[in-house]
Amino acid sequence: MSDSKLLRGTFVLTLGTYVSRILGMIYLFPFAILVGTVGGALFGYGYNQYAIYLSIATAGMPMAVSKFVSKYNALGDYYTSRRMYRAGMKLMLVTGILAFLLLYSLAPVMSRITLGGSDLNNSLEDVVMVMRMVSVALIVVPMMSLMRGFFQGHQSMGPTAVSQVVEQLVRVVFLLASTYIVIKVVHGSLALAVGFATMGAFVGALAGLAVLIWYWKKRKPHLDKMVNEQTVTPTRISTVSIFKELLTYSLPYVFVSLAIPLYQYVDQFTFNRAMVAAGQKEIAESMNGIVQSYVPKLVMIPVSLATAFGLTLVPTITRSFVNKDYNVLQKQIDQTYQTIMFLVLPASVGLMALAGPAYTFFFGTDASDAGGNVLLYYAPVALLFSFFTVNGAILQGINKQKYAVLSLLFGLIVKIVVNVPFILMFHEIGSVLATALGYIVSLVYMFALIQKHAKYNYSEFIKRSVLILIFVAIMGINVKIVSVVIGLFTTPGRFSATVITIIGAAVGGLIYFIITYRSSLLEKVMGARVTGAIERKILRRNKQRSA
Repeated sequence: MSDSKLLRGTFVLTLGTYVSRILGMIYLFPFAILVGTVGGALFGYGYNQYAIYLSIATAGMPMAVSKFVSKYNALGDYYTSRRMYRAGMKLMLVTGILAFLLLYSLAPVMSRITLGGSDLNNSLEDVVMVMRMVSVALIVVPMMSLMRGFFQGHQSMGPTAVSQVVEQLVRVVFLLASTYIVIKVVHGSLALAVGFATMGAFVGALAGLAVLIWYWKKRKPHLDKMVNEQTVTPTRISTVSIFKELLTYSLPYVFVSLAIPLYQYVDQFTFNRAMVAAGQKEIAESMNGIVQSYVPKLVMIPVSLATAFGLTLVPTITRSFVNKDYNVLQKQIDQTYQTIMFLVLPASVGLMALAGPAYTFFFGTDASDAGGNVLLYYAPVALLFSFFTVNGAILQGINKQKYAVLSLLFGLIVKIVVNVPFILMFHEIGSVLATALGYIVSLVYMFALIQKHAKYNYSEFIKRSVLILIFVAIMGINVKIVSVVIGLFTTPGRFSATVITIIGAAVGGLIYFIITYRSSLLEKVMGARVTGAIERKILRRNKQRSA
């Protein structure tokens, strides 16, 4: 496969992934206006369960299947790749049905634990209904995941990208339309509206699967030809051995990708009970919706952008480690870490400075004071999420993936141990602090392992980080001043929050850009190509003005 085709395929897949992610974030803003914080909590009860069961049912199959197919196709053994595809589809159908039956049957038990044995705003019947409605998607999504991996293994990224976007678009449209119709048109219950919203996962998955089936029918003659014209003898491998090989590839990815869902899982089973015990029964579910459903979506925006840059360096890190070129490896890890700091830290501090207005701007005035307070504490966790994701990828790149799993377990144990005590002491903020502490423990372990096994020296990263911290502090102070000044001349409400958020973000971004550009930090972190492109754009603009 040519380099240009490979790069084009990677670009298409990356673009599709991030369009899908953006759609998966922005829908929550109008959804929050329709259902409020209590509805957000109910939505989270269903989706948190769904995320865990889906991860178990798919078991990292897209990545594993892609690697399996790439390996055997490189050997010219297309027959074995096709055997795996047929057996894998049957396996995914079975695991999907089992996951559906398990979640559907356990929904009453999970719901009682989730509500903490108390009568809250959402009833036991409501939570059971939502969990059961979202569980149906588990039948379809695993098969769709395997098909995506199969196409990716053939270096065909278009089917995955298109199906991701179609799946997410159909899901979001169905979710918002059904919620609006139930609440505003037929005046149905909040629980029914949220139940239909979670059904969006099933409807979207059907759409995504339909796209993949269309691609399969279109490309099957070519794929059949590859199998029929195969010249090498097919590998003698049993179906059980195929599944073992797939699991070897997939398990490390499963554990690292489960980090955020598992932390939310801990909250789902302890948050309400701890809040009730702390005397916060009346607001328990509202705070649950803010902590688990709404604020994390805002925090994940800078995380997604930054890790996109950082993870592109991981394949080169793998190559350098295999070649034992530790000097190049040092520079590559440095660039990865500095990129994360350069992008995520200012975004986190900006969210902290604009916490109250930003929450009101995106989610409305319902519990906006509490939401802003949670965002203030949650925003710095974005940096921890980013480093955890990148460190997990680096450990996989240097063939130490088992340590990524261990680090997750260490952090998760900390979260489990301190979550209830922290909530009892600090209420909803305690959950955020417990999450932060869990990730910090994981990161300390990861950083030590990378230093040991990749022979990485942190001195240059620390020096550059200090400079970034100074610049970000200057930016944050100015953003806070701007928000306070605008607040003096506007009436509190969503319009005021919108003005403060937009102007504050623009001012903060401009200040940070000017400081980092003038100090050459932008060039040192992002490279001469970025600053060169900026300078050429400025030069063209000046020429146009003078003309």
